[in-house]
Amino acid sequence: MTSPLPATFNLRAYQPEDLPAVVALFQASVSQLTTEHYDAAQRQAWSPEVADLQAWQTRFASIELLIAEDGCAIAGFIGYSLDGHIDLLFTAPGFARQGVASALYAAAEQRLRAAGVRELHTEASLVAQAFFAGQGFSVQQAQTVTRGAVILPRMLMGKILEPR
Repeated sequence: MTSPLPATFNLRAYQPEDLPAVVALFQASVSQLTTEHYDAAQRQAWSPEVADLQAWQTRFASIELLIAEDGCAIAGFIGYSLDGHIDLLFTAPGFARQGVASALYAAAEQRLRAAGVRELHTEASLVAQAFFAGQGFSVQQAQTVTRGAVILPRMLMGKILEPR
């Protein structure tokens, strides 16, 4: 049940030269798409104005990353590991609600199933909670993460992959 991307999009593997654009997409997404659930201090703690590109590079080296692209523009990305952890899923503000996240998630799930993974988990932001619920995830536990003096609520969510 792969969600097709709109015709102008394609999926591809992350390349190291994508680092600045992917981090900029993350920053724009947090800054612009989370305002209903997180205040300015929380958004700043989650995504500081000056990104630590070395830390991002290290994080990306430890996960699988898929990019959704529209021509030269990166529309979204998903990061996951073969233990079933969905680590990152973000869409550029200009591409929100166009099926990009759904297609990225479907592609990641398909790859994880092929690798024999039977259980998925993620720490979903309050913004992403409804999206993941729509993909069959359920809340396992409310959590908070602290960045400096700022507390960010999130949800630990899980999904059992039923055999097909």
